[in-house]
Amino acid sequence: MATVEITREHALGKEEAKVRAQKMADKLATKLGAECRWQDDELTFQRSGVDGSILVGEDSVRVAVKLGMMLSPMAGMVKGEIEKALNRYLV
Repeated sequence: MATVEITREHALGKEEAKVRAQKMADKLATKLGAECRWQDDELTFQRSGVDGSILVGEDSVRVAVKLGMMLSPMAGMVKGEIEKALNRYLV
């Protein structure tokens, strides 16, 4: 199993960052067929072979993704895609 973790600072405030995290999750759900749900300030997502979370704070967002055995070789690509999404949605 591979784990990808990225923390990104933002100046959006917690509520706006949550709105933008939801937009990222909507795209993820459409693209990967992932199931997403919020619990307080943490959005969790899951699908076969992948599970993770987006933890939204007042000035940072932490994304953690666990990849199953079949997807572990793609960890570098997954990290790159997460970084692109964070750049797009948190600016």
